[in-house]
Amino acid sequence: MRVLVVEDEERLARTVQRGLELEGFVVQLAHTGTDGLWAAVEDSFDVIVLDIMLPGLSGYEVLRRLRARDVTTPVLMLTAKDGDYEQADALDLGADDYLTKPFSFVVLIARLRALLRRRAPQQPVLLTAGDLVLDPARRTVRRGETALTLTPREFGLLEFLLRHKGLALTKIEILRNVWDAHYDGPENVVEVYIGYLRKKIDAPFGSTSIETLRGVGYRMVDPGWSGDGQVDDESGSAPR
Repeated sequence: MRVLVVEDEERLARTVQRGLELEGFVVQLAHTGTDGLWAAVEDSFDVIVLDIMLPGLSGYEVLRRLRARDVTTPVLMLTAKDGDYEQADALDLGADDYLTKPFSFVVLIARLRALLRRRAPQQPVLLTAGDLVLDPARRTVRRGETALTLTPREFGLLEFLLRHKGLALTKIEILRNVWDAHYDGPENVVEVYIGYLRKKIDAPFGSTSIETLRGVGYRMVDPGWSGDGQVDDESGSAPR
């Protein structure tokens, strides 16, 4: 899930970014209202965390312009202003939720997940490929009755593949949605993590869930899928 955090306090923004990434989110930061508005209009996000007191344009003005342009991305206002009128103004302008500083990170995560559930009620509660089951809410993965332990990056990669089951996904698409929109490192990090996943979700069970499409990318499939993909044994190393 991709999150835009518009916050001018850089230390707080980085702290929120690190925390969200540990929960499996892909986070992009903006430190001014102008930059935040541009990012929200030009790119696609699942949810936006927006401060009110921002240089350039206030959070109120960013929100007003977003809604005027029919950008319907859920917005959670994160601010030190805790008055009733401030909250009412934000909600009237189109905010979906409001959280005041200082805040509990546990509550922030819970509210973001609630916004995501309301935005996409059609998405299944559980993501599956055969007897491989991922529960996004509980952050658990199992193959049949066996619970699997994944790193946050592995979990995010598996969730992205399962949400797009049956579709061919390029390395660039995977990097953009699981790593970072501005990731500029080597693309083969995707191959490395695909290898990590296969060793945990497939190899011990004699299963093949992830196809390698030569020259294209990867595809998550159900058992018995009949496609033209080729599965390679990919290996490598990358920091976890």
